Amino acid sequence: MVLLRFGPILLASALGGIAVDASAQNYPSRVVRMMVAFSAGSGTDTVGRIIAGGLTEVFGQQVIVDNRAGASGNIGAELIAKAAPDGYNLFLANITYAANASLYRNLSYDLQRDFAPVTQFATGPYIVVIHPSLPSKSIGDFVKLTKAKPGAVIYSSGGSGTATFLAAELFKAQAGVNMMHIPYKAGAEALSAVLSGEVATHFAPIATALPQVKHGRLRALAVTSAQRLALAPEYATIAESGYPGYEFGNWYGLMVPAKTPREAIATLHSATLKTLNNPTVSRRLTDLGYIAVGDQPEEFGAYIKSQTEKLAKIIKSLNLTAD
Repeated sequence: MVLLRFGPILLASALGGIAVDASAQNYPSRVVRMMVAFSAGSGTDTVGRIIAGGLTEVFGQQVIVDNRAGASGNIGAELIAKAAPDGYNLFLANITYAANASLYRNLSYDLQRDFAPVTQFATGPYIVVIHPSLPSKSIGDFVKLTKAKPGAVIYSSGGSGTATFLAAELFKAQAGVNMMHIPYKAGAEALSAVLSGEVATHFAPIATALPQVKHGRLRALAVTSAQRLALAPEYATIAESGYPGYEFGNWYGLMVPAKTPREAIATLHSATLKTLNNPTVSRRLTDLGYIAVGDQPEEFGAYIKSQTEKLAKIIKSLNLTAD
């Protein structure tokens, strides 16, 4: 059972006093699009499809996932920022967008100005995986290997500026290692590069990497969460592996174009909380290593602001750029 901040009984108060008038009773009356600006099969896509399926059940109208991968999620974000604010254009935001605000100098959209928050779906840490041909059995072993061959060890990411990129760069800084970066167009391609032996390591979403680990196609070294995961308690955290204070994870949430009617946002918020409280959805998220959230729109907006500010400091300290 996933514990949410607001269960079904508290939906009225969770809506923060937003009233849904009679005109909203017919919403949605047609297909709703959820923009997932990352590749099919990625961690973000996995979460998006779980939530879209639940919303389809609640609404009785299909919620389709529209994958528009590329440019660290900016292509899809730009499309929705300019889309009709009618409640039929949804946007799945994640930590990448909080980072993009600092990594890119000339974005055509602003996450806090051009979008309105609905609710945060879930959070999820990463797992550090390597190709099984490498001799490393732990993070300590891997750091020794990397330091013995500066610049020779290659890590993959779903693109410069993505969460998988930031997780690896933060580790590089704390561990004092020199790894070469190869960005791929999508997270699925970055993981495939490790599977094929094209690169050595990837900071991968639990949902996509753990099945490969269990089948012996990858070796897991550690997780990026503050505590060990109930889903895979055998894997140590990076923090307990000699790098205290290291913690990094992704978050996923629903947003809409800024001028979307409050009534539509209220309806979407209520439907998303019902979806997160659905036992099937809750179990799927938990089984994939995600922690459900389900907060109020204003809380999610404040969280995005704090995340953007936090990542700006990290990006500045590491002198990172994606331009």
